[in-house]
Amino acid sequence: MHWSVLDSPIGEFSVATDGASVCGTHFGRVDTATDEPNGVLSRQAVAELRAYFAGELTAFTVPVSMPRGSDFERAVWREMTLIPYGETLTYGEVARLVGDPGAARAVGVACNRNPVPVIVPCHRIVGVGGKLVGFGGGLPRKVKLLELEAGVALRHAWS
Repeated sequence: MHWSVLDSPIGEFSVATDGASVCGTHFGRVDTATDEPNGVLSRQAVAELRAYFAGELTAFTVPVSMPRGSDFERAVWREMTLIPYGETLTYGEVARLVGDPGAARAVGVACNRNPVPVIVPCHRIVGVGGKLVGFGGGLPRKVKLLELEAGVALRHAWS
């Protein structure tokens, strides 16, 4: 696994590739991360993340693998990827979509265990009434990510 780090509006952000896919992201610098991406996939992942943070990319195309996680967590992570850019769903809505309407808290746990935040957009899941609750990267980062996407979505809608 190779970790690369990039500067972003939410601070240093690390991305891991295994040669075939992106297999992890991390808020901050991972000790083994390098400033220069190593390999085609690593360069693509860093380029896409830079474009996302610049408001120029609304959908990631890098392959992602998440080999760990329970069936429920994997279902939640899959559902996250279907939330449109610039939009949000509540934990309860995601629980209903994965077939377990009473599992809103378990959706929150799955969000926290997401191995590829930002690319797999757990920040798009919010509390009832749009309340900003819980985020592994901290609520200020969640706010910045949602503000970035909302601003880009508005610009696209008005252009």
